[in-house]
Amino acid sequence: MSPRHAVAGSEARNLQPISGWGRYPQAASEILAADAPATLPALLHGRRGLIAHGGGRAYGDAAIGQRITVLTGALDRMRGFDPASGRLWAEAGITLAEIIRTVLPQGFFPPVVPGTQFVTLGGMIAADVHGKNHHREGGFGAHVEALTLLTPDGVPRSCSRERDPDLFAMTLGGMGLTGTILDATLRLRPVESGWIVQRIRVAADLAAMLRALEQDGEATYSVAWIDCLARGPSLGRGLVYRGEHAGREACRAAGRDPFPAPAHGRLAVPPGWPGWTLNRLSVAAFNALYFRRGAAMAETPALVPWQAYFFPLDGLQAWNRLYGRRGFVQHQCVLPPRGAHAVLSEMLDRIACLGSASPLAVLKRLGPGGGGLSFPMEGYTLALDLPANRATCALLEALDRLVVAAGGRLYLAKDARQSRDTFEAGYPDLPAFREMRHCLGAEEMLASRLSTRLGL
Repeated sequence: MSPRHAVAGSEARNLQPISGWGRYPQAASEILAADAPATLPALLHGRRGLIAHGGGRAYGDAAIGQRITVLTGALDRMRGFDPASGRLWAEAGITLAEIIRTVLPQGFFPPVVPGTQFVTLGGMIAADVHGKNHHREGGFGAHVEALTLLTPDGVPRSCSRERDPDLFAMTLGGMGLTGTILDATLRLRPVESGWIVQRIRVAADLAAMLRALEQDGEATYSVAWIDCLARGPSLGRGLVYRGEHAGREACRAAGRDPFPAPAHGRLAVPPGWPGWTLNRLSVAAFNALYFRRGAAMAETPALVPWQAYFFPLDGLQAWNRLYGRRGFVQHQCVLPPRGAHAVLSEMLDRIACLGSASPLAVLKRLGPGGGGLSFPMEGYTLALDLPANRATCALLEALDRLVVAAGGRLYLAKDARQSRDTFEAGYPDLPAFREMRHCLGAEEMLASRLSTRLGL
């Protein structure tokens, strides 16, 4: 749930319930709403235990302040866009959806996009989000040229790889804990259309799945869906979706407008949806149907709208209600290539044994990481959603141990429950990040529920 009542520019003294996209955990927080970058220094002056909250799409408690949550969605102005170079300058609260709506008709697309278009620019930088092209293009932060950061001393600081490079590097993936991002400049990708040429490859088991992802290393985009209830010889079976930006001539030959208007999803999960509807039987039926449908279209090129390829879940509004009032947790890990097959096999077998496996399990190949607290590292990342309950927590603790033993780590933007030991084992640059926070005087002022839980 998101806070609905907050007075811009004034202190909200009443605690309000707030949660991330997973609706778990829920917490009480004071809410402040920023109305412009220029008003933020005075708004935040003298306050402690705060964190910025943009689109509310962090799954767990990363965007919930330990005491105060600062809404930055009103910082949504596009400051400038140069069609000659593809350089965009915008405030941190602008959404990815608005960026695409503005630049795509002019022949540009963001260089990296996550699984939803309803994130903010500041949130994408703070989490250093990755997409279906990390194996080729790296994370979102690799394409940010400069940003303005409101540091704890109340002074906006411009930083880039040339100016204040250490602060810039630690802010990419720093989960808003080095300062509040005010605006950023990035370079976009030129494209000839808003369509993706998609090819589906069927993988009969996990070994075939990993081979397919390796073979698709030259594809611009590559992502796999896994049937998490499949066991035995079919363990790890799934579908690999490759994608390339379609050229203008291909669209015309198919009778398609190269830049169609964005579609708006009309279906929505109603409030109060019962979580018991996602059970072994319903998920098994969905997985079987999804697998057969994908297999029927295997290796046949298809023109797919950008929304359907990059953001399929956005077509179902409030899909986070599917898991009921208790919410859900997303577990996303990355494992080094060496030994990944054995570890993923063990993880998938344990997930299938639980019986309430997610229909939304995704596997991707990642390239080299960006350092700091940025999540990606070279290897494979598996993401899945599970209902928030005791059985899930017990399973995930066991999966965490497998991840740590393999030299992997968990994604902070998706995390709601990992232990401090698991976190510290996965992020070797943590001491440098803590030292940066200390030098900035950020330890008391900037604190989320996640940072407090993990000792950041």
